[in-house]
Amino acid sequence: MKNIKAIIFDAYGTLFDVNSAAEKCKDKIGDKWEGFANFWRTTQLEYTWLRSLMRRHKDFWQVTEDSLNKSMKAYNIDPSMKNELLNLYKVLSPFKEVPETLKILKKKNFKLAILSNGTPSLLGGLVKSNNLDNLFDDLFSIEEVGIYKPDSKVYDLPIKKYKIEKNEVAFLSANTWDVSGGGNYGFNSIWINRNNSIFDNLDYKSQYEIKSLSELTKLI
Repeated sequence: MKNIKAIIFDAYGTLFDVNSAAEKCKDKIGDKWEGFANFWRTTQLEYTWLRSLMRRHKDFWQVTEDSLNKSMKAYNIDPSMKNELLNLYKVLSPFKEVPETLKILKKKNFKLAILSNGTPSLLGGLVKSNNLDNLFDDLFSIEEVGIYKPDSKVYDLPIKKYKIEKNEVAFLSANTWDVSGGGNYGFNSIWINRNNSIFDNLDYKSQYEIKSLSELTKLI
C-alpha cells in the first residue's frame, strides 16, 4: 500500500447508505421497510448484471426505477410512494464516518475519485446534496463505457485518466463482488465489511478488511 497514488471508492453501499431512502419512509412502510430495501437493492444489482450479459443497456436510474417497480409489487407497497422513494434515492445519506475520513485523505494529496454504476447526474447530485463535491477529483460513471461493473472496461477508467499502474490504486467497496472485480483486475482492493458479511468465492480475497471507512487512514 506504500505506492498508492489514487484512492477510488464505490458509491452505493460503500460511501452512501442504499437503505436510507426506504428507512426515511419506514413510518409509512412499516416493519417490512428493511426487507423491502434489501430486495430493491438486490434486484437493482441483478438487473445491472443481466443487462450487461444481454447487451441491453439501460442507465442506472432506469434500472433503479425498474427494480423499484418490482420491489413495490413484491412487498405490496402503496404505488403512490414511488416518486417519494425515487426522490430520496437521489439524496442518499452517507455513512457517518465518510465526510471526515474523506477530508483527512484529501489533505494527504491522493487522487480521490468515485467509480460507480451511477449516472454522472446522479453522482453529481449525490455528492453535492451531502456537501462532498469539493473532495473528489473525479466521478467516474460506467456510462462512459456503457456496461456495468464488474466488467474490466469500468476499472480501466481511472487508469486511463490518471496514467498510473493498476497496483497504484486502492479501491474500496462494501460489495464483495466489486472488491473481487477490482482485485482480479489488479487493484489493491479493500473490503468495507460493516455488517459482518461473508465474502463471495470469486477467485479473489482481499488482503485488507475494515469495518469502517475511518480505518483506511491507518492503512494508507
